[in-house]
Amino acid sequence: MCTTDAKRIGVLYLLFATFMALWGGILSVIIRLELAAHGPHIITDASFYNALPGMHATAMIFFFIIPAFTGVANFVVPIQIGAPDMAFPKLNLAAFWILPPAAILTFAGFFMNSLPEFGWTAYPPLSNSVYSPIWGADFWVIGLILVGVSSTLGAVNFLATVFNMRCKGMKMFQLPLFTWAMTVTSFLILAATPVLTSALLMLTFERMFPGVFYFFNPAGGGDPILYQHLFWFYSHPAVYIMILPGFGMVSEVITVFSRKHIFGYVLMVWSMIAIAVLGFLVWAHHMFATGIALEIRVGFMFLTMLIAVPTGIKIFSWLATMWGGSIKFDTPMLYATGFLAMFTIGGLSGVVLASVPVDIQLHDTYYVVAHIHYVLVAGSLMTAFAGVYFWFPKITGRFYNELLGKVHFWLTAIFINVTFFVQHWLGMKGMPRRYYDYDPAFELANMVSSVGSVVLFLAQFIFIANMLWSMRNGKIAEGNAWKDGFTLEWQITSPPDHHNFHHEPYWKPLIRQHVGPDQPGGLWHRYDD
Repeated sequence: MCTTDAKRIGVLYLLFATFMALWGGILSVIIRLELAAHGPHIITDASFYNALPGMHATAMIFFFIIPAFTGVANFVVPIQIGAPDMAFPKLNLAAFWILPPAAILTFAGFFMNSLPEFGWTAYPPLSNSVYSPIWGADFWVIGLILVGVSSTLGAVNFLATVFNMRCKGMKMFQLPLFTWAMTVTSFLILAATPVLTSALLMLTFERMFPGVFYFFNPAGGGDPILYQHLFWFYSHPAVYIMILPGFGMVSEVITVFSRKHIFGYVLMVWSMIAIAVLGFLVWAHHMFATGIALEIRVGFMFLTMLIAVPTGIKIFSWLATMWGGSIKFDTPMLYATGFLAMFTIGGLSGVVLASVPVDIQLHDTYYVVAHIHYVLVAGSLMTAFAGVYFWFPKITGRFYNELLGKVHFWLTAIFINVTFFVQHWLGMKGMPRRYYDYDPAFELANMVSSVGSVVLFLAQFIFIANMLWSMRNGKIAEGNAWKDGFTLEWQITSPPDHHNFHHEPYWKPLIRQHVGPDQPGGLWHRYDD
């Protein structure tokens, strides 16, 4: 628990993220069971229901997806660049141990009968001391500020590691794409997180000293729209904080299981950078319904649609990598290809919402819920599964059970669509999100979505059982477990020894040829143990 080894800290992150995923999943199942039929059912207190969507989103976004990617990166990034550990090992440990107390504070309202009902966005005036005069709201805000501190410490550490601890001969444009993804993500965190922290601190001052501070209260000259600008200046890039590491994982998986080098490596890197830059320029598309000027809305509409270009480049590069490859459809590859199909649906619905007239109609409906879940569940969750299955042999030294892995994939892929696809229809028909009850005409579609969510949640226990059983009983994995791994982590033992390498590795110049690693000119690197 007090180790400073990045690999062990990475495992701690993954265990914490798994626990929080189950917690967030339980909340989502409660929400869907309540909505399965028209009228109150399992929840008799509408105020309690109002708090659940915000708590579910908080758990999944801040305590599951981001820590899960950070956990895998802690294990993989130092090895991929030939480093013995992270640049600041003690800081790395501190960044992790901030998270558990932050989670306790964030969800303290459950133990105090004092749950905040303002959702995960905490828009004023709903979140001010007049409409939310409860301790649970204060603890929630403080918990998220601590999460921001943890993320910032982690981002500083990753950047210092990548820029200062690469092995001899390795240049920036020879980094593996997962390491590139974590580098770009770390810049995003450093630039965006302080903005959210500032907004939350201003909200805290306004809550604790009403009548003194008026940042968002119009009575004293404040502006509630200012909070939305600050919140979305962080939270839209945060979507890419939650998906760019997944892009990096999928790049690694498709490369190995297609037995080819990535197609368009340089374009893939610049696409990630472009996505990060554009991610900062589209925050106001969440605010089309707030009454901001038409000229501003049109500008943000154009920029939002523009972000589809680098995303499309990445999808075409992955497909081109697979084209003509000798593809193995093991579980990591199934998750990678499933992600490609379903993330495309999420991307297309995002383009629909980028259009100002359509967004005005669909704002705060279930169409938005469907879109964000196709991005974060079909995108982030599936890429996280691809990465965990992919590096499981490296982390534990043993293979997982392939049959259970495939059963887990097919149940997950099918019931993601059963749960969320029908929500597009609900949104287009006008069902608002976050409502305790709804028109009886929506009952059948809600029932389908609820059944899908329950099966989707139960299917995840197959993954947990597989991981727990395989850690002790799985087939022993070699160093290059998949036989076709090109990057440095596949050139050392599974699991890696302390400090990863027995001597300093060196890197041969990258030669982008579509040949195997045992053929002349096909090596990405060399590490002789």
